[in-house]
Amino acid sequence: MVPLVSGPRAQLFTCLLRLGTQQVGPLQLHTGASCAARNHYEVLVLGGGSGGITMAARMKRKVGAENVAVVEPSERHFYQPIWTLVGAGAKQLSSSGRPTASVIPSGVEWIKARVVELNPDKNCIHTDNGKEISYRYLIIALGIQLDYEKIKGLPEGFAHPKIGSNYSVKTVEKTWKALQDFKEGNAVFTFPNTPVKCAGAPQKIMYLSEAYFRKTGKRSKANIIFNTSLGAIFGVKKYADALQEIIRERNLTVNYKQNLIEVRADKQEAVFENLDKPGETQVISYEMLHVTPPMSPPDVLKTSPVADAAGWVDVDKETLQHKKYPNVFGIGDCTNLPTSKTAAAVAAQSGILDRTISLIMKNQTPTKKYDGYTSCPLVTGYNRVILAEFDYKAEPLETFPVDQSKERLSMYLMKADLMPLLYWNLMLRGYWGGPAFLRKLFHLGMS
Repeated sequence: MVPLVSGPRAQLFTCLLRLGTQQVGPLQLHTGASCAARNHYEVLVLGGGSGGITMAARMKRKVGAENVAVVEPSERHFYQPIWTLVGAGAKQLSSSGRPTASVIPSGVEWIKARVVELNPDKNCIHTDNGKEISYRYLIIALGIQLDYEKIKGLPEGFAHPKIGSNYSVKTVEKTWKALQDFKEGNAVFTFPNTPVKCAGAPQKIMYLSEAYFRKTGKRSKANIIFNTSLGAIFGVKKYADALQEIIRERNLTVNYKQNLIEVRADKQEAVFENLDKPGETQVISYEMLHVTPPMSPPDVLKTSPVADAAGWVDVDKETLQHKKYPNVFGIGDCTNLPTSKTAAAVAAQSGILDRTISLIMKNQTPTKKYDGYTSCPLVTGYNRVILAEFDYKAEPLETFPVDQSKERLSMYLMKADLMPLLYWNLMLRGYWGGPAFLRKLFHLGMS
């Protein structure tokens, strides 16, 4: 490993890596049948993803496990950030998932159902199995919805070869198959005209694919195209400048304001609309196509009283408390927080929200403020990462005392190996609130 830092900082990094030697405890089984669930909880958490499980663990320590419930229909929980590497053949899909029962905090009720209605005026929700559940405090962590069907020809087009998507457990391995089967022609990568989770992921797979083509001797036969609906490669100038240099050096084609509207998978054609000239389209033939789907708030939120005009949970951007309902809170991708939607953002938000709820429970005013911290490890090869970290102002907010706009092996190892360990062993157990404490240690050590 190339060390990130030396001296005490290196020892700290080594200690974190030792988490890898720790085994997750035995599975904690939970009653999933709705008939076992009570109809009232002190804290009700909607969603069993990153934000939901993390907050359930934190709330358990505040009010007791028996007073917390998580509403989540899925049988498996996935660490989705690793799917970028799964799609490139660098990790196995099996390493990304565990049974939901094993990540629900011990003693916390798992209500295995789907939320179909929120009624914050009456402090209750309704589930798809006809249950009404009331609460004193509600935490909404419902994530983001993938809308493949908004692209004509999808999702049925995934039945054909040469097309994949790292955003779904059903299609991420098809990306790797398309990459392996590539012979010559256009390798096309897309970015939709909607908010997305992990906004760097659509281009990460492009860089990995280019590296794979070089490794397998196919690079000279590949025309690599990134068609993005955005007007820039990245929203933070420091990292955008570094990525532009990589794009130039590796002879990648980037077309801006191009939105995928149709896939003709039987003909291996992708149709893009020019957002600067609505109605004007271009058809591109592909040998490989990676689709980043349009995304939106979950349907149950779009018409809910807790949503803003665009359908996202309407929370204060500093405290994560709902703007209208003081006993309602939001975290993660389902909120209208004006920052990138990443697991790293959820980690940072969880610490703030924990403190916010603690004070609200004591009838005190929240003081801890979320600065919009988010992180995007931009994978640029099979052993290199640019670690982008920034805040609400799109200003770098970096953890390590190095130039993080440079490609580094150490950052790749952190992305591929350290972060999953932190996720499973610390974050989901409510002990990881982002890298703020690391940043303080490094800065204290340098002062």
